[in-house]
Amino acid sequence: MKRGLIVAAAVLAVGACGEGAGDAQTAVDTLTRRQKDSLISIMPIPGAGAVGKALDVQDLTRQRGAELDSLLR
Repeated sequence: MKRGLIVAAAVLAVGACGEGAGDAQTAVDTLTRRQKDSLISIMPIPGAGAVGKALDVQDLTRQRGAELDSLLR
């Protein structure tokens, strides 16, 4: 849990840097929406737990879809 908070804080700190952080800013921009949501889900902010649960539901839905697709083949 602490490791996740440290990673989230580091990502936010890099994102808060100005234009002088050219390569670091590019690295932050390459995060996918899911990676950003995953970081948000471990932060101690209101509603963060709901983001994590939504990601879990999304995973289950994708898994079920894949299982249904395999039945049709």
